Amino acid sequence: MITAGQMRAARALLGIDQKTLAEMAGISVPTIQRMESSKGNVRGVVDTLTKVVEALDRAGIELIGDNVPSMATGRGVRLKESEIKPTLPDEQGEQ
Repeated sequence: MITAGQMRAARALLGIDQKTLAEMAGISVPTIQRMESSKGNVRGVVDTLTKVVEALDRAGIELIGDNVPSMATGRGVRLKESEIKPTLPDEQGEQ
């Protein structure tokens, strides 16, 4: 439905923090924090996920799934397959 990276990117595009997104969705900040710390797809109660997706939609965010064209207009960011895999800090042996 939505990935943790999409949630963080959506907040960045809107220029809002976790508290603001929680208020927009009517859920708690710790819930947003748990969702954003997920690896890959966000896991949680379907109703909670739906609230977040609907709040982002109302704010003007279009969530685009893999291999799905964007039907809307406007600026945005889309992650594509990269030739270079970024190295994350924990992959470098850092704590």
